[in-house]
Amino acid sequence: MPKVKTKKSAAKRFKVRSSGGIKRSQAYKRHILTKKSQKRIRQLRGTTNVHPSDRRQVMAMMPYAG
Repeated sequence: MPKVKTKKSAAKRFKVRSSGGIKRSQAYKRHILTKKSQKRIRQLRGTTNVHPSDRRQVMAMMPYAG
């Protein structure tokens, strides 16, 4: 069997934690920030977990991630 390729776009967006969770960055913080409140922009900082219902799809894109 040939090796399965990793989707490089997914590998750049997601990291698998040692606990098994997948971390991702927040969306809606790249552009058009002037109409968003400072509170909303501040709360979009940092990372969060991928929702459990999306976990299988993300792991399928990264077969060697863990």
